[in-house]
Amino acid sequence: MRGRCDRRAQVRCALLSPVRVFGLTGNIGTGKSTVARLFAERGIPVIDADQVARDVVAPGTPGLSQVAARFPGVLAADGELDRKALGARVFADAQERAALNAILHPLIGKEVRSRLERLEARGQPLALYEAALIVENGLHHGLEGLIVVTAPVDEQVRRLALRDGMSESDARARIAAQLPSHEKVKVADFVIENTGAPELLRAQVARVVDALRGGFRRGG
Repeated sequence: MRGRCDRRAQVRCALLSPVRVFGLTGNIGTGKSTVARLFAERGIPVIDADQVARDVVAPGTPGLSQVAARFPGVLAADGELDRKALGARVFADAQERAALNAILHPLIGKEVRSRLERLEARGQPLALYEAALIVENGLHHGLEGLIVVTAPVDEQVRRLALRDGMSESDARARIAAQLPSHEKVKVADFVIENTGAPELLRAQVARVVDALRGGFRRGG
């Protein structure tokens, strides 16, 4: 099946694995990364889509060479990718974004597949794929299940102010630009509400881990 995948579907195809892969998503400020760490603490490996995207364009990689060749001027003095400069190039130009994605998507798909193969070789039966745009990109349809992390908007705003120094107006604009959480909840198999004390969050994660290890199947 992977052999028939076009370039746009590289990540979706990579997630087709003997390892049972569940999606983990949530909007900005909901604490998705915190939840991912709690799953990892309980022995569920997490593949972080953002980290994979950074790794494939790390200094010395073919990915960085390809990006630098196609987008001159996006390398910083230390040889790292200047993400701000690259973002400025592709933000308002759909053709430039498509060119960047044509480079990155196959590399990301290959790296995700490689990490899943290593987990399979270790006998790991489960993994999480953590990404912000799982629902927007339709990836949830090919996963074993979807976990959505939610939080009240006011709490998201507060966290963004603490974490990023973001103003309330900027935070609310960022939140409003994303697919609303309630739309993601509609297609979720598990919802984790990150609104209370840390022990309550841990308890929710523990229940989901028990369900996954207990052989959860959609519609089962």
